[in-house]
Amino acid sequence: MPAFAALTIVAAAALAQGPTPPPWIWPDEAADLPIVLVDRDNIRITESCRVRIADGVIIADGDNNGVIHIEADGVTVYWPTERPGRELLAREDDAAFETMSGIGLRIDGHRDVTIRGAHLHRFKIALWATNADGLTLEDCDVSGGYAMRLGSTPAAEDSADWLWPHRNDENQWATNYGAGIWIEDSTNVTVARCFARRRQNGLILENATDSRIFDNDFSFLSGWGIAMWRSSRNVVGRNAVDFCIRGYSHGVYNRGQDSAGILLFEQCNENLFIENSATHGGDGLFGFGGHEALGETPAPEADAEGQPWTYERRGCNDNVFVGNDFSYAAAHGLELTFSFGNVIVNNRFVENAICGIWGGYSQDTLIHSNEFTGNGGAGYGLERGGVNIEHSERNVISQNRFARNAAGVHLWHDADPGLMSGVWAAANHSHTRDNIVVSNAFAGDRVGVHLRDARGTVVAANEFERVEEPVRAEGSDVVEPFGGVAGLAPEPPVLATLGGLVPGESRPVGARAALAGRHNIIMGEYFPWDHERPMVRRGADDNGAHVYEVLGTGDPSGVNATVDAGVVDVIAPGDTDVPCVRVAVAPEPGADVTPYTLTLDGIASGEFAGVLLRAAWDVRAFASPCDPRSDPDAWRAAADTGVRGTLHNLRLRFGNGSIGNLRGENLNSNAGTGIPPGPDHFGTIATTSLRLPPGRWRITTLSDDGVRVYVNDEAIIDNWTWHGPTRDVGEFTVPEPVEPQSSPSAPDPAAPIPLTHIRVEHFELDGYAVLEVEIEPVPESPLD
Repeated sequence: MPAFAALTIVAAAALAQGPTPPPWIWPDEAADLPIVLVDRDNIRITESCRVRIADGVIIADGDNNGVIHIEADGVTVYWPTERPGRELLAREDDAAFETMSGIGLRIDGHRDVTIRGAHLHRFKIALWATNADGLTLEDCDVSGGYAMRLGSTPAAEDSADWLWPHRNDENQWATNYGAGIWIEDSTNVTVARCFARRRQNGLILENATDSRIFDNDFSFLSGWGIAMWRSSRNVVGRNAVDFCIRGYSHGVYNRGQDSAGILLFEQCNENLFIENSATHGGDGLFGFGGHEALGETPAPEADAEGQPWTYERRGCNDNVFVGNDFSYAAAHGLELTFSFGNVIVNNRFVENAICGIWGGYSQDTLIHSNEFTGNGGAGYGLERGGVNIEHSERNVISQNRFARNAAGVHLWHDADPGLMSGVWAAANHSHTRDNIVVSNAFAGDRVGVHLRDARGTVVAANEFERVEEPVRAEGSDVVEPFGGVAGLAPEPPVLATLGGLVPGESRPVGARAALAGRHNIIMGEYFPWDHERPMVRRGADDNGAHVYEVLGTGDPSGVNATVDAGVVDVIAPGDTDVPCVRVAVAPEPGADVTPYTLTLDGIASGEFAGVLLRAAWDVRAFASPCDPRSDPDAWRAAADTGVRGTLHNLRLRFGNGSIGNLRGENLNSNAGTGIPPGPDHFGTIATTSLRLPPGRWRITTLSDDGVRVYVNDEAIIDNWTWHGPTRDVGEFTVPEPVEPQSSPSAPDPAAPIPLTHIRVEHFELDGYAVLEVEIEPVPESPLD
């Protein structure tokens, strides 16, 4: 036995010394294995063993290379099956998720390793395996780890929350976003019955092949449940990856920000996805052929088989999706673009905000015997409904059931000069053509089949019931099949046959039926609410008060709230989608500024700090007579032509609407000549004057589009550009008050605090719009 192991492997009898043996319990098959005591960083394991975590010890990964290292082939490691001695913790419980770092368990270059029952918490990466062929992970809990704090709120989106999955060949996913389990460059891997909550991503598979991923639950995360990069020939079955989402507020904005239950990027081929539940995600499944496939990165000299590189048929190809639930997504149930030969059979697509399937530039796809119900309620223009495919070629849509969609099937071609001039399109695509839409049933859809500039589309043997417009063909030719529809659609795989390929016993599809509907996506500071225990989040301000929502209870008597300053009120509002108690903190009577700490205990607990301002914003909203970027003076001159009113908070939820979206904001019409008829090209100017205590102050804006903030006529924020929801920060100083007769170097403590004048200017060009303004004191540095 190596010398280092003598420090960590001890006899079970020695561990059990004392009057009361501790209740460490391992599986029976591990009874004869030695026990490894994990009591410090860099524990090395070279033989099969049982692991016990030292009592009450927090073990950080000080050198960022792993707390536990597996350093031999064929090792099996068992964790206790009961809580004592089971949980490896990297941080204290109150650590912010974005500060979590390090690796819990590391495997690098060792084959046929088995980890059973590991509990690894509060790391950036709980378990990281590289070149670990034959790896088996069973019953591991990797909850509680790295996650980015969300800037998006119930009132407005923050575009900084968007993920960027398009690059990962240098491990960007793990570096930027962390993971519960990260497996790279490995084959024949098994991940079964593992679990993750309260972290950004569940499982990342990078260059993983011929593996089995089943019976796992990676749900209620703020990124991706299962993410795959260049990973092929894997079976992914019977996993729950529900509520993997960020940046969503029901009825306000539905973005998702590239989160997904399942992510499939950069040439992932021949995978089987069967009986997974991927509901309530940004997308249910988000797939993209890849930047290398499109020629947006330098071309390699050869492909994975050593053949000369070609762009022909590059993408995420020949994957099979059977029996999955891709419903209630903020964007798309299944997005799979720039890809070939995929098979989508017997899946469920219900009430996805934009569309059930988005398949831009996809070819030779079979979409057969799926359910599409109520999709497209929050679509963007003509991108809406059941199946949407831009630049579609030779796709077959057959024997599906469409009901109450904004459009059942929408196929179209547009100019798209950027992509059409690239190497991928030159090798693979000419026009939207030769698609087949046959033997489908449409009931209650607004449009059944919508074609735009599509050539040679077969539309036949479909049934339409209560469909406002069965077929809309714009610049398209519809082809009648010669001799009927028999043989037009390829024979789909049989669910019962494929089911035999998936091990495991769980049945996640339908298991969370009680949470049906996107209204049950409720975002907190980091994660979506799991609906299992109460959650507290900051809601929309109300008449100058800060409002906190306690979700999961409708009984105010169970919520005990106290504040050290200000006035607190606890109520249960009526007609809410989920039980909710509101805790409102109002300013001290007569005070312009009220710093406070709210303490909750009872059914929900925690401390929440804030600063209340008794502000009266004079707000003018008006139609823009010109582009404010080129002629701001003419733009400002139109401010008196729209609507005007007084607001206590500057949180304006325009959304995708216009000034008319300011429901209940106490804005009154003037002559009405400057009220824009639509949602675009308008402006807002708001002013207020406050008596702020001396010191350093910070103004934070969330704007879409341009914003400027002036304090005493000095610009402290200037982002006068066309942009998505963006946060900007400016600071200013309120000096000590000085009486006129006093020396400037000798402030009079009794002198009145002067007024601070603040002016905010905001313009909207088009699309989504928001304006939020927060004012708060800058916390003192420990060195001050």
